[in-house]
Amino acid sequence: MSIAERGSAMARTVSPPVPARRRSTRPTRAVVVIAPLSLTIVLGLWGLRRQNTLWGDEAVTWQLAHRDLSQIWLTAQHVDLVHALYYAVMHELFALFGAGLPALRLPSVLAMSAAASGVGLLGLRLAGPCAGLLAGVVFALLPQVQKYAQEGRSYAMVCALVTWATYALVAGVPQRSRWRWAVYGSTMLLACLLHEFAVLALVAHGITLVVSRVPRPVLKAWSVTAAGVVAALLPLAIRSAGQSGQLSWIDGPVRLPGFLAMAVVGVACALAPLGGRGPVRLSVLAVPLVVLPGLLLLIASVVRPVFVDRYVLYSHIGIALLLGAWTDYFLRRQRSSRIAWIAAVAVLAALVPPSLSLRTPQSRSNDVTAIGAAVREEGRPGDGLLYLPGRHRILTAANPEDTRLLTDLALAQDPVSSNTLAGVELPARDIAARMLEFDRIVAVRATGAHSPASPQEEAKTSTLRRYFREYRTTQVNGARITVYVRDHAPSPKAGPGSDSPGRAVRR
Repeated sequence: MSIAERGSAMARTVSPPVPARRRSTRPTRAVVVIAPLSLTIVLGLWGLRRQNTLWGDEAVTWQLAHRDLSQIWLTAQHVDLVHALYYAVMHELFALFGAGLPALRLPSVLAMSAAASGVGLLGLRLAGPCAGLLAGVVFALLPQVQKYAQEGRSYAMVCALVTWATYALVAGVPQRSRWRWAVYGSTMLLACLLHEFAVLALVAHGITLVVSRVPRPVLKAWSVTAAGVVAALLPLAIRSAGQSGQLSWIDGPVRLPGFLAMAVVGVACALAPLGGRGPVRLSVLAVPLVVLPGLLLLIASVVRPVFVDRYVLYSHIGIALLLGAWTDYFLRRQRSSRIAWIAAVAVLAALVPPSLSLRTPQSRSNDVTAIGAAVREEGRPGDGLLYLPGRHRILTAANPEDTRLLTDLALAQDPVSSNTLAGVELPARDIAARMLEFDRIVAVRATGAHSPASPQEEAKTSTLRRYFREYRTTQVNGARITVYVRDHAPSPKAGPGSDSPGRAVRR
């Protein structure tokens, strides 16, 4: 056989290389950015109002964002210093766009959309367009991402900033330009100022660079930048440590199984040959982001419980990258697209129930709108109002009309004038005396809450126990509303010739 004949035979037996065919169908850079961003916006707008309800943490944002900047600063000296910057941002947004539910939650929708596009770009840079597109889409579909994209708190903003700081880090490793490190440092610092636990992402980034064996100048540049971020954050961390009592509600890891499952899935995905581009491999970047922040919180919880999954919400950046790259790897191994389509439909079907549930008031640990409405329904004009404990006064603060006709028996100074979240309460003796002036008291108890061992709380519970009897209890999401009546009262119900049962009886 001649050389020409051999060449012709080889051309007939060797099939065209698959990569060449795949390159022609890969999504463009614009699609990798726009598709996850658009999907996140659509999911964020779907059910954004959550049936016109708020939950407790959002009620805090609502209350503080309505105060002026000086009041926010003065309040932060007593409580919630770690969120002061976020409240200031929301105050300005309320001033520009009004103070409705959309204005409360849309910033989180937009922030999470920016995070989704950043995840897509990270996947594109580290593993190619398909992996980037899939990572961005996976990120948008994750239930926790959907949840906090519709919440008036800082977690979506922190997630977006950590995402783009991570992208600046990956882009800065091969470039070594100072402005990229300046962008990385300033973005990370802003994330940390919005929530201090964002600093744990710095640890994950450092581990990534060490494992990647980047050149010494790159490691030095990161070390200097990270030190600057920590130094700038240190005054806030020291000052806010004096407010650590705010975390007293955490009596153990919150939603730990979800974190453990995410870590296991992430590590399992990383075991596959995901490939990669550049000096930093995708798995080396993503696994520390998934595992380390939550693990460090768990270690710190040995001393004092601090683990709450939303505090490290940005860990979902890592799991989205790993799932996106693994899905791309899985699809490339399939000769038939039928299996891929079946898997995609199964995953989407499995996501429908949690996605629907997240857009209901019951998806949150309480519903302050329902609590306020129950207080208004159970109370009568002139009834006494009691919070057990007093710090849960915030549960009815979203709509002052719900309690306008009731008398707050323990309140000495309201939250705004006292620059606090729950106001300042009277001494224990005065609380007990005021309670005895009323024949009906509406008591608000948060579900599962334990009253602190204080004289005021002891005075409330002991006076109710000795002089009042429980008339009716209403259960709502996150609270119990109980009506107490004096034993000597004519009747809890109004009747002809009886005293007005809701009017305070002065003695």
